[in-house]
Amino acid sequence: MRALAIAATGMSAQQQNIEVISNNIANINTTAFKRSRAEFTDLLYQTERLQGVSNRGRDAIVPQGSQTGLGVRMAAIRSLQIQGALAQTGNNFDLAVNGRGWFQIAGPDNETQYTRSGSFSTNANGQLVTVDGYLLTPTITVPNNAVSVTVSQSGVVNAVIAGQTAPQQLGQLTIANFANEAGLEALGGNLFRQTQASGQPVVGVPGDPGYGVVAQGYLESSNVDPVKELVAMISAQRAFELNSKVISAVDDMAGTVTKGIR
Repeated sequence: MRALAIAATGMSAQQQNIEVISNNIANINTTAFKRSRAEFTDLLYQTERLQGVSNRGRDAIVPQGSQTGLGVRMAAIRSLQIQGALAQTGNNFDLAVNGRGWFQIAGPDNETQYTRSGSFSTNANGQLVTVDGYLLTPTITVPNNAVSVTVSQSGVVNAVIAGQTAPQQLGQLTIANFANEAGLEALGGNLFRQTQASGQPVVGVPGDPGYGVVAQGYLESSNVDPVKELVAMISAQRAFELNSKVISAVDDMAGTVTKGIR
């Protein structure tokens, strides 16, 4: 019976849905994490009778026909690029983008990668790096004798050097925008890579039209809503149970037919 295969696709789809939800919940405290949503589409249809064709005679047109759906499949896992709340940390090297934009990171083999997580610190050379030690680009080097470091909303980095009264400019931060942020490839470690789907990065200065501003001493929180995830999890669980009941019902029907034949 086709219903067995159809219900099996429904159970598989809800299992994948639960996996997406569980990943959201697991990353509820991950800096700048963007929740994902599973999106589904129906499978091919088996046509028993075509609509719009002549039935008997040229004036008798079949109005609707008969098509049987063959199930469901996951079409995409969409990353929802919604701004997360900004949490104050008090650390001068913690930076958050309030609005659109991605920090640029020199990843392995100097490949440019992108992140919304601005949890930076200095390495042995005084350069700003991520928690995994990858350099922030453009490179910002903080002198050893710097008394304080400030980052303006437009990304200008200044430092007060010991023995000096006037601040010294250390560099200018830039951020990148993408036509389709959801098309970025997630690499783990809060890092992303551009793809053909995301388009080429458009680099600009924070605060320019279309770009967010930099908030020093803040980190962007995950945009996962625990209440919504709980509701989605319960809904997926109920849908999985319904599909399993369909399989049980079809199995009972098959058993009845088998007993009747005997």
